[in-house]
Amino acid sequence: MNQEQTLEPGSESSIPAARRSKTQNLLGELWKAPVTAKFGILVVFVYGFVALFAPFLTPYGEAEIVGPEFDVWGEKFILGTDGLGRDMLTRLLFGARNTVGIAFITTCLAFLIGGLAGLFAAIYGRLFDQMASRIVDVLMAIPQLIFALMLLTIFGTSIPTLVIVIAVLDATRIFRVCRAVSLNVVVLDYFEAARLRGEGIFWLCIREILPNITAPLLAEFGLRFCFVFLMIAALSFLGLGIQPPTADWGSMVRENAVLITYGDITPILPAIAIAILTLGVNFLVDWFLHKSSGLKDGH
Repeated sequence: MNQEQTLEPGSESSIPAARRSKTQNLLGELWKAPVTAKFGILVVFVYGFVALFAPFLTPYGEAEIVGPEFDVWGEKFILGTDGLGRDMLTRLLFGARNTVGIAFITTCLAFLIGGLAGLFAAIYGRLFDQMASRIVDVLMAIPQLIFALMLLTIFGTSIPTLVIVIAVLDATRIFRVCRAVSLNVVVLDYFEAARLRGEGIFWLCIREILPNITAPLLAEFGLRFCFVFLMIAALSFLGLGIQPPTADWGSMVRENAVLITYGDITPILPAIAIAILTLGVNFLVDWFLHKSSGLKDGH
């Protein structure tokens, strides 16, 4: 019998049925998502696109002086210029790249430090858990912004120093969350069975614990990301964050604050950008937590 005659309709498809089903389920979930979740997805997509392609979205350089200082909004400069004659729209787009990009890297580093410490504390317990918890308690006893200001004053305000300082301080919160959810897993029978089999520490972390705590950690990642870029913006506003001429939303508010006296809303634009991103990420985190909890929408 000819092989072509034995093929059923649709069997030539290059996409496996399982993968196609997952894609359809994902699109279905996104379509059924509430308006707030769709708004959050749109905000994250737009900000990510701007952060990646900022140099191609504007004809001017990040620190290029292109006109008179505090030029009004118009056709040449859509959002006017700042106190040095730099295009505000260009600075706003590059600010997304710098603020969001540095915040994302800082959050990832904080999760690496705090997450690993939390996992090890839950697995080893006893002495390591006690020592790590007491160190975290001491670091959390000092207000985070004040502690960051003190450390940046001592060690300098370069971007690597800024990332490390904020990541270490924020890792204390992540340690608490990761340790708490991991303790609920290490007491279960399947984890004890894996430990009795002689599995190593990294196997226990990656194969036994992490798959069961992914949902709360991803939600915490979104919240921590918001807190981190808000802290970076606050430090930049105070003069100890991202330094000029690098564009940053916090420093842009400070540099153009004098315009508020004259009724100009230009200094508010970076603050609005910060607020929209915070709102979008929080909407997305709320929806993700609702989906991972297994609760059904009420009608």
